[in-house]
Amino acid sequence: MNICQSPATRVDDDRVAEAFDDLCIEESFRLYLNNEFICELIASPSQLEELGVGYIICKGLASSVPGVQVSGDEIRVHAEAPEEKRTTESSVTIEKDYISEVMDSLVSEVWERTGGAHCSVLFSDGRLIARSEDIGRHNTVDKVVGYAILNNIDLSTCVLGCSGRQPAAMVSKAANAGIPIVISRSAATDKGIRTADLAGLTLICFARGNRFTVYTHPDRIILRQGL
Repeated sequence: MNICQSPATRVDDDRVAEAFDDLCIEESFRLYLNNEFICELIASPSQLEELGVGYIICKGLASSVPGVQVSGDEIRVHAEAPEEKRTTESSVTIEKDYISEVMDSLVSEVWERTGGAHCSVLFSDGRLIARSEDIGRHNTVDKVVGYAILNNIDLSTCVLGCSGRQPAAMVSKAANAGIPIVISRSAATDKGIRTADLAGLTLICFARGNRFTVYTHPDRIILRQGL
C-alpha cells in the first residue's frame, strides 16, 4: 500500500479539529537502459520492475525486455533496440457493455483513501489481467504494460482502461505498446485524438455509466443500437 499518514488540522465552517490524513507516498527513481541513464521517474513505490519495463516499451525504446533489476532507487532495464515498430492494427472488437465493465474495474483503494492517485487497468480476452495505482497517470499505464511484457501477454489483444486525461503523450504510450483500444473516464485533447487517429487506435473518453464518446476508429465497437 502506497500510503502514509500526516497530522493535519481540518476546518469545516466554524468547526476546527486535529486529525491524521492518509497521503500518497511519492518517491524518485533513476531509470537506466543497458546501463545508460534515461531519466528520473517520480512515482509511487510499487510495481517498480513493471514501471521500468513499461516506460521503455511505451517510449518505443525496445520491443521486448529480457531483464530488469531494481536496487534502491535504481531501475535497470536490459533490452535491445526494437527491430520493428509495434502497431495497433488489430482485429480486436468489443461490445459497448464491455466498456462499462472496464471502467467499473477502475477501483482504487489508494484514491478512495487519499484522493491523490490515478488507476489504469488492462483487459485481455474479457478478463482483468493487471491493475496499477500511482500518483502519476503516466506511471499507471507504464506499470500495466510492463506487467504484460514480463508475463508474455500479447498487447495487441488488450484493452487499456484509464482514469486520467488522454493528451498526446498518454495516447502515444498505448500506441507504442501496440494496444488497439483505450478507454478513459476523462477527456481527450485535440492532439491526443489526432495521435490516436494516426496510430489506428480506438480512443474512447468520458466513459461513465452507460455513456461514452468514441473519437477514433469506432469500427472496433459493436453497437447493438446506433450511436
